[in-house]
Amino acid sequence: ELMAGLQSRLQVLWEERELVLSEARECAKRGEELEAMVRDLCKPNEFERYMMFIGDLEKVVSLLLCLSSRLARVQNAMNRMDGSTDAEEKRSLNERHKLLSQQQEDAKDLKENLDRRERVVSGILAKYLTEQQLQDYQHFVQVKTSLLIEQKNLEEQIKFFKEQLENLEQSIP
Repeated sequence: ELMAGLQSRLQVLWEERELVLSEARECAKRGEELEAMVRDLCKPNEFERYMMFIGDLEKVVSLLLCLSSRLARVQNAMNRMDGSTDAEEKRSLNERHKLLSQQQEDAKDLKENLDRRERVVSGILAKYLTEQQLQDYQHFVQVKTSLLIEQKNLEEQIKFFKEQLENLEQSIP
């Protein structure tokens, strides 16, 4: 019953992932349309700023999500430590935690820098776009970010339930 429940939950997560991937494809199409419009309206250096921002948006958000996920796994491993955990493993986990925490702080700085660049890009676009087009751009940025987060969350959940299912299968003689 437990295995069937896990498989059922995995199926639901795979279906959700397909929906999110479909939304991501639609968002990418809107992004391409927006890119073409910005290319036509803006000066080449302004268009370059826009493109760099959009490219970095995905990279920085993905980096933050990845680091948060890795940090959570290390913290969970640290929480499971007890008196039988050897000193080398404790030291290794503490070092990884310290390194990931520093990397996460650096990534947050990158995100703050990205937010400043977004305000600059919005200012540039405000000179060329109508109010509705500017709102469409802002909506695109929000949706792109939320889809990345949702995608990563689903991938993590799928990975977790797959591991649970594998562990359960291995525990049955």
